[in-house]
Amino acid sequence: MATRLLYLARHGEQDRPEIESPEVGLSERGRRQAALLGQRLRAVPLRAVHHGPLRRAVETAELVAGSPPRVPVYATELAGDHLPHDTDPAGLPVAYASFLAGFSARERADGPRLAAEAVARFATAPIDGDVRELVITHNFLIAWLVRHALDAPERRWLGLNHHNAGLTVIRYSSTGPPSLIAFNDVAHLPPELRGTGLPSDYRV
Repeated sequence: MATRLLYLARHGEQDRPEIESPEVGLSERGRRQAALLGQRLRAVPLRAVHHGPLRRAVETAELVAGSPPRVPVYATELAGDHLPHDTDPAGLPVAYASFLAGFSARERADGPRLAAEAVARFATAPIDGDVRELVITHNFLIAWLVRHALDAPERRWLGLNHHNAGLTVIRYSSTGPPSLIAFNDVAHLPPELRGTGLPSDYRV
């Protein structure tokens, strides 16, 4: 039986989140989150760590990969911060409709294409053997991959929000449908490092 365990993590907290720039890296709190995520995964026999091109994802991957020994690290546009689906806003709450209206025609075309490529690359069972890979990415792609694993309606990626450095794990097997093993797990973070990246009314 061939099995892939896909570990997904959102990057650590961004420094100066009000600044929209691909060059903005992690805050000090984000660096602590990433280091603790690396410690959490130290014993996992990861084959590779993949990350998106934005600085906050790059820095998170570097800190995480500093814990598991000799794990190759790869940058890929597939793990970038893209709109995963050109979702029809009809019937959605006003807040979601306004959010979706903010994407350009190019973003609505390129994002779903990259998301489909990410599914083909990461969200499948391997041909043989066991594979464990970590993808350091952004909220949208994790939400899309969780929706895909659960075979939920396409618009259900909306509303899935993730802690910075939260861990999600999906199992892909050649013998059955995907299994969501862990979702947004922050057991490796102390209370003061949890909840960053979430809307204020999502915090429990």
